[in-house]
Amino acid sequence: MTENLDLVAATESLQPVPQSGTALQPRWYAAHVRSRHEKQVARQLEERRVSSFLPVYRSVRRWKDRRKELDLVLFPGYVFVHLDLKDRVRVLQVPSVVRFVSFNGCPAPLLDSDIEALSNGLAKGVRAEPHPYLKVGHRVRVKYGPMAGTQGILVRRKDKFRIVLSIDLIMRSVAVEVDEADVEPC
Repeated sequence: MTENLDLVAATESLQPVPQSGTALQPRWYAAHVRSRHEKQVARQLEERRVSSFLPVYRSVRRWKDRRKELDLVLFPGYVFVHLDLKDRVRVLQVPSVVRFVSFNGCPAPLLDSDIEALSNGLAKGVRAEPHPYLKVGHRVRVKYGPMAGTQGILVRRKDKFRIVLSIDLIMRSVAVEVDEADVEPC
């Protein structure tokens, strides 16, 4: 029992809590996890009643003798958690959680609008897949549909339009298909 308390105390001392009063409101954070352990971590967070979000997409994989549809993680190595910073130890105690994405020793909050738009879009059937992280390109805003209000970079793939949504904090992007009429320049 004292080993667990020592672990908790050591973990808490690694990441200081910001001093502002608003920093203790529930926010979205990116938890960096061991490679290929994202689904396991999300399941354990759910068991511990920690609000989390693990975006996945469907992909068909082909082998010589068969084809199979798989649910793959959209942001490998990350699970998004919604919590007060004072409760971060509950996440860090989950096996395979390495750390929070942090700046200057403090976990960096993600934009609530980014996570909510991605969650709403996936829940409404928006087709998404990983995409290389982009910094340069034409920024657009989605006007209509489940992704309305979301900003991203417009790219063309064959005859379809896609918007690449980037989560700058973890330097990852995801491409979603949109109708050309649903976007406007920022």
